[in-house]
Amino acid sequence: MTVNGAMREVIGESASKVGNDPEALETGYLQLLHLVERLHRQLLDVIKDELERLGQTDINSVQALLLYNIGDAELTPGELRSRGHYLGSNVSYNLKQLVEKGYIKDERSNTDRRSKRVSLTDMGLEIRDAITQLFERQLTSVEQVGGVDIQLIDDTNKTLQRLERFWADQVRYRL
Repeated sequence: MTVNGAMREVIGESASKVGNDPEALETGYLQLLHLVERLHRQLLDVIKDELERLGQTDINSVQALLLYNIGDAELTPGELRSRGHYLGSNVSYNLKQLVEKGYIKDERSNTDRRSKRVSLTDMGLEIRDAITQLFERQLTSVEQVGGVDIQLIDDTNKTLQRLERFWADQVRYRL
């Protein structure tokens, strides 16, 4: 299956219809935009459900995903924004909350005292590990239960990467 074929399958349009029909392209593109947004919310719901199962009620799913994305690294808030594509105020608020709750430690940089570097505490590593285990559990059934094989994942990833570049260029070059 081609990248375009995967995109058409994901958005529910036939390959021949989308290639030659501007209305079908518009419908499919708008459906894809809604799907990307819904998928992110559903991922947060899956993480929230896992946190509840673990009895972890003092952080939310966005904060847990932030811990997962920090992982073993030591990063600045700016690096988190650029790597995770979090909104600036959202990162600042959540980092402050996670520091106060003991999941993250922040230290001033030795070279630039204005800059802070954040890393996970042992509590933060526990949450990161729990989210890692959740994703590993999902890997055992995503193909059989979800019908999502490696080829579909690769094709979808290529499509989403192309869209990411396209949207980044829209902003960068004001297209």
